[in-house]
Amino acid sequence: MAPLSRRTYAVAALVLAAIGFVCLNIVASAWITTAQIDLTENGQFTLADGTRNIIAKIPEPITLKFYFSKKIAADYAQTRAYADRVHDLLQEYAALSHGRIVLQEIDPEPFTPEEDEATGAGLTGAPTDAGETVYFGLVGTNRIDGKEVIPYFTSEREPFLEFDLSTLIYHLSQPEKPVLGIVSGLPLAGGGGGMAAMLGGGGAQPYAIYTELQQTYTTQMIEPSANAIPANVSVLMVVHPSSFSAAMLYAIDQFVLKGGHALVFVDPDSELSMGGGMGDGGNPQSDLPQLFHAWGIGYAPGKVIADAKLAQRVQVSSDPRNPVATYPIWLHVTQDQFDRKDLVTANLQAINLASAGALQGLRGASTSFIPLVKSSDEASLLDTESVRFNPRPQDLLGMIRPTGTQFVIAARVSGPAKTAYENGPPAPMTTAGQPPPPKLPPQVKQSIGPINVIVMADTDIFDDRFWVRVENVYGKQVATPFADNGAFVLNAIENLMGSSDLISLRTRATNDRPFTVVKEMQAAAQADFQAEAEALQARMTAVQQRLHELEQGGGAGAGKTSAGLTDAQQAEIDRFKKELLETRRQLRDVQHRLRSDVDTLGDILAFLNIALVPLLVAGFALTLAWLRRRRRARALATA
Repeated sequence: MAPLSRRTYAVAALVLAAIGFVCLNIVASAWITTAQIDLTENGQFTLADGTRNIIAKIPEPITLKFYFSKKIAADYAQTRAYADRVHDLLQEYAALSHGRIVLQEIDPEPFTPEEDEATGAGLTGAPTDAGETVYFGLVGTNRIDGKEVIPYFTSEREPFLEFDLSTLIYHLSQPEKPVLGIVSGLPLAGGGGGMAAMLGGGGAQPYAIYTELQQTYTTQMIEPSANAIPANVSVLMVVHPSSFSAAMLYAIDQFVLKGGHALVFVDPDSELSMGGGMGDGGNPQSDLPQLFHAWGIGYAPGKVIADAKLAQRVQVSSDPRNPVATYPIWLHVTQDQFDRKDLVTANLQAINLASAGALQGLRGASTSFIPLVKSSDEASLLDTESVRFNPRPQDLLGMIRPTGTQFVIAARVSGPAKTAYENGPPAPMTTAGQPPPPKLPPQVKQSIGPINVIVMADTDIFDDRFWVRVENVYGKQVATPFADNGAFVLNAIENLMGSSDLISLRTRATNDRPFTVVKEMQAAAQADFQAEAEALQARMTAVQQRLHELEQGGGAGAGKTSAGLTDAQQAEIDRFKKELLETRRQLRDVQHRLRSDVDTLGDILAFLNIALVPLLVAGFALTLAWLRRRRRARALATA
């Protein structure tokens, strides 16, 4: 038998390689369904431990029906790519569940029972240019008629895909939602505008955090004048207690001492209360002096934190030539200010606060005081009244006298505590003609085990404008966070509830990667040039005023010539005009210098990103070519 030729060996090798490649793909598709390599900094495409825990704790099978109009959406690349990602992630969930998640894929084509099923389940269709409808949503059900729906996977929520899917599964696996009691002096359910907006037909919506709380828990609103906390409340959230009744304060005291967990928000200057038009009548200050003292918390309601390093940048005028200013009482708190060991704040990236106060642990207290959120060391405390009546950013910056102290904005308090009412409960309020209030249960004067309370000295964390964009997409309200305000509130409540599975998911998509170098340069420039800019502005105003007086005094009013002026007056007017032009030029130079360092840094980064890499590649290629030519020349010389 003649030996095979080299060509035959090559063809056979190629055929075997193709067969092996196909077999390897079949095996990988069947057995390696969850393997992947995630090179993102924060593991954005790797399932979080919280998701794995939620899937592992599913008590009974859950059915997920994924509706996607494949044929109609075939021409829309972005939607199709997003649908592929949702499909792959759902398959990964199903694979990890070992049969506890049943995934069904449905293509609701027009005029079919599947389309009727999709609309009947509450899905929202997106219209196309051709007049057709694309369905792209998810319906989850459990064995006891529980149902959760994602009406449409909007692109705005794509960064939160894992959180949305895991939350849906978590709700289906926890059919009985825990009860969250809320006693508030702010119109959380009424949203911005308060009662006036609702009565006026303005379409007032609840604040986004309150909406999320309603979706996650059974929320029970409690009147600030009530004399007891319902027995079914698992966690109590207290918001802006500026005028709570004595009976309610005593009820909070007893709830905490009996083992109830509480999340408390107070504020030295609540901007939300002044804009709400409801609740406590616009009272911006709140405090719990008796309870805080009993829990070992120190708090000065007349002081506001001003922080030059964490200050948000705001537009101070409509003139586009004027630079934006740093507003030191509006804080952009970043990772360096969070306790990275506590579950509530470990994964937070940034939260935005306004007019926050400072907390501290009292000496000799029986409780432990653990800071969760702090200011930077470039902060100081300002009087609330001075801030309220003089909100100019440049003036507030001038008031800051840093001492190197980091002020505590939020803290966890735990440990044994005594009642704030050593002499017994406050006397009940009685009204003529009304039946007496019910008799109170026996007073608890010592906590039953350690208390667990989280306190934040700010209520503007609930304000939508500081952390979320709410848009109407196909008739549905879609909230897209740009800060972790909502995550802090929900993390705290879940932690107090005893659950932490969703905490690791909530903040993955709101990664805040600020240009810290740029912010520091802007702050330094603002400090260096602000005084000079103000002096030039004042000088320009004075020159304009003097010029106007000269023209009016010489009889040359508006629209007239200066023929009635003396030579001295005309010379003085010309001099002031030149001075005005020179002052304007100097002011433009100052405003330019405010951004010169930032612009230079931008040019350097643009060069590094655009030109440096091609230059390095070209240099490497030229060097390699030179080395090869040199090696070839040596070889020829040797030969």
